[in-house]
Amino acid sequence: MYCEDDLLPISALQHLMFCERRCALVHLEQQWEENYFTAQGRIIHEKAHSEQQDRRGDLRIERGMALKSSRLGLIGKADVVEFHLKEGNVWIPFPIEYKRGRKVADDFYRVQLCAQALCLEEMLNLGFALSEGAIFYGKTRRRENVLFDETLRSKTILACEELHALIDSGVTPKAEYCEKCDQCSLNEICLPKIFASKTIEEYLKRMVSEYEETS
Repeated sequence: MYCEDDLLPISALQHLMFCERRCALVHLEQQWEENYFTAQGRIIHEKAHSEQQDRRGDLRIERGMALKSSRLGLIGKADVVEFHLKEGNVWIPFPIEYKRGRKVADDFYRVQLCAQALCLEEMLNLGFALSEGAIFYGKTRRRENVLFDETLRSKTILACEELHALIDSGVTPKAEYCEKCDQCSLNEICLPKIFASKTIEEYLKRMVSEYEETS
């Protein structure tokens, strides 16, 4: 069990799964640089959190619901949690995470959503495992249903352990450049092309090569 002072943001899992260095820059060094895409994402989340509770028959909707897990050492908010009334007068939570883009192959959004489900199970003392939730993609205006199977649960728990290990270490990993770096809002802070190069000569050769490929 983690104490209150050791709780980390659920959103940090997404950063960790995308890039450990990005996660450390944001959550260890408090670095952040907003771009067009992160601004869009922030607005979508603020809108999801600002609307009020809603009740429609057998469906109750909570927005901006506070989440916490002492077992995983997490704290944060769910964009939306739908509560569906089932037999026996039991309300079943169904977490929904809002993202600005479109469906991606990587699991970093799914891990973040699964962590929310694990928090709900612990907070509400459900006594059973939640089966699924959803990610809503603003670009396509569609939901992706996500199954909280054992594979995703294990990956999420491992990610939580890795997140705490990274923060506890206090060390920002070295840069490793790849294509996704070009779309990262922290690119100009991280400078992966420079810091991933062993020497200035190596960096200059890489820049010349990229220039020749695009010219």
